[in-house]
Amino acid sequence: MMVVATSNFVPYPGPAEHLARMGLPALALLLAAGLLHTQASPSARSFQLDYEHNCFRKDGAPFRYISGSIHYARVPRPAWRDRLLKMYMSGLSTVQVYVPWNYHETQPGVYDFTGNRDVEAFLDLTAELGLLVILRPGPYICAEWEMGGLPAWLLWKPDIILRTSNPAYLTAVDSWLHILLPKIKPRLYQQGGNIISVQVENEYGSYYACDYGYLRHLLGSFRALLGSEVLLFTTDSTGAEELRCGTLQGLYATVDFGPGSNVTEAFGAQRRVEPKGPLVNSEYYTGWLDYWGEAHASTSAARVARGLEDMLQLGASINMYMFHGGTNFAYWSGADYKDQYKPVTTSYDYDAPLSEAGDPTEKLFAIRTVIGKFQPLPVGPMPPATPKYAYGRVALQKYADLLDVLDVLCPSGPIQSQFPLTFEALKQVRGWVSGGHLRRHPCLPGPASEGEEQSSLPAPFPFPCHCTVLQAYGFMVYHTQLPRDVPDPATLSAPPHSICDRGYVMLQKEYQGTLERDGQTTLQVTGRAGDTLDILLENMGRISFGANTSDFKGLLGNLSLNSRPLSNWLIYPLAIDTAVQQGWPQAALPKSSSGGRVGPAFYTGTFEIPGIAWDTFVKFPGWSKGLLWINGFNLGRYWTRRGPQQTLFVPGSVLHVGHPNNITVLELEEAPPTPLLLFLDQPLYNTTLGCSTTATE
Repeated sequence: MMVVATSNFVPYPGPAEHLARMGLPALALLLAAGLLHTQASPSARSFQLDYEHNCFRKDGAPFRYISGSIHYARVPRPAWRDRLLKMYMSGLSTVQVYVPWNYHETQPGVYDFTGNRDVEAFLDLTAELGLLVILRPGPYICAEWEMGGLPAWLLWKPDIILRTSNPAYLTAVDSWLHILLPKIKPRLYQQGGNIISVQVENEYGSYYACDYGYLRHLLGSFRALLGSEVLLFTTDSTGAEELRCGTLQGLYATVDFGPGSNVTEAFGAQRRVEPKGPLVNSEYYTGWLDYWGEAHASTSAARVARGLEDMLQLGASINMYMFHGGTNFAYWSGADYKDQYKPVTTSYDYDAPLSEAGDPTEKLFAIRTVIGKFQPLPVGPMPPATPKYAYGRVALQKYADLLDVLDVLCPSGPIQSQFPLTFEALKQVRGWVSGGHLRRHPCLPGPASEGEEQSSLPAPFPFPCHCTVLQAYGFMVYHTQLPRDVPDPATLSAPPHSICDRGYVMLQKEYQGTLERDGQTTLQVTGRAGDTLDILLENMGRISFGANTSDFKGLLGNLSLNSRPLSNWLIYPLAIDTAVQQGWPQAALPKSSSGGRVGPAFYTGTFEIPGIAWDTFVKFPGWSKGLLWINGFNLGRYWTRRGPQQTLFVPGSVLHVGHPNNITVLELEEAPPTPLLLFLDQPLYNTTLGCSTTATE
């Protein structure tokens, strides 16, 4: 049985009496000595709250966890064991794990739990290594992940209100939870597994909606699908408003804060909403994330260790965010909006105790020393850094300008529209014949064309399974023609906030410049009537935190030429990853190229590796901005001109031994005169951006 002590609300005491009221030094001693005892006989396996003694109880005994965050979606599956073993050997008893909804339900009703997405295999591996798990299944997770883990296809519904009691949103959430949570239930601690607690939503108090009905709905769903015994909790920052809107009776409230915070005041905030129970910091920040165009963030090992020791002395349970950050491969990096759009880098190194490549750092050993003061450390050596290899220079050659291979990248052809459409507005319809008429599925916007009837058939849920996203991530081309001669420079302009997120402009296939969200939104152009105008639009990642998670991509407004709107657009959704994964362009015939180095274009090359495939890092000398694929695997964005990240991490598991490794680069702005890549044995950051910043949150 759960031991619950009833108590009246205790007003927040002054600093001098606060710790005495919590009895924290005594609690820490009791936890260390194992002297607390339960007043009731617990079930064989239990993980509960003990409000009387302000602690957790695991199988009836007092328990305090020391945990670290790791995201399986940011770590290649072959490296899971290495990272988890290093976490275990650091003295952690527990790992904290997010489940990104959009990583698994790629389209409505289409689920992927294979390969790197096999969350069940990851959880089973944690159990095999003797680690407990704190699971954070969302549905929203933040995590600087694309759209905070919410699927982009939710935005198909123009009237949807995310993270609220909106019926369309709740229906989609319930559908997902009925897929995910049954996979989780057998792995709960009470069921014989290793999941000791489950978070409901994430930092909801930081969202504008403050919808208690939404939290109550989630609580009901989690209880219905996971049972009454599992410990459910929330996490919010220590602000009064955040804790007011993010907490709910029936969900244990925890807080998050970093090493720059006053520990007494931070836990005092938790005590205002949870007068009794264990102290918990669910996100103790070991470092911070990087944004493109800002200096590389870092937090000193001594500072992190000092804050950790202060909390452990109070008997608190702590999760370190991140313990291992990993990499935002492909298009999974998210963005923040802090007065302007701030996309997150490909590296999610986070200045964490385990580096992006999984190597132990000075910070890890400082943390391990602190943990050793409070509990025995595992016997044995820390696994070493994984071997790295500098494969050296690899020459590339230009394959084709992007506009010359639209037939490959958009095999289904363009979509015609009078005015631009967003990524989310494009849908592909699988029509069907009924009663001798071709019926148009209700998910397609606009009236039916001649010979079609608009179907009124009910859909099984608000996002009809007959619709598939043509483009959620990556790139689209918007194509039109100049409506008149422009002998003198004219202003090509976009309305404010309508470029989401970068537009590469070509006139007669010649690169003119870039339009950018919260940046340059005009260019001067000249031309003749009928000249082709193409804009390659790049999605740099949907906002993952704050109010604006409905972050539509593409051209959100119409471009104009000297204030006169352009029209008659052809829109090409580009399936670049599909083509590359199928062996293009190496398997295709060589393309004739303009030979120029400016504007979006593909470059290719191969290299062979000696003996064993080690991890490595790719540097882009003289390149500007783009993406890299090796053997069909999308390693993410580089942006050497903006920094701070100057290399991309290449896991050895994506490399081949014994036959050539195929390289494909999409350079978006300007390639170097001699296109080559440089494979190094360590990462590089751009020192020209100034000194490293120090995270204070």
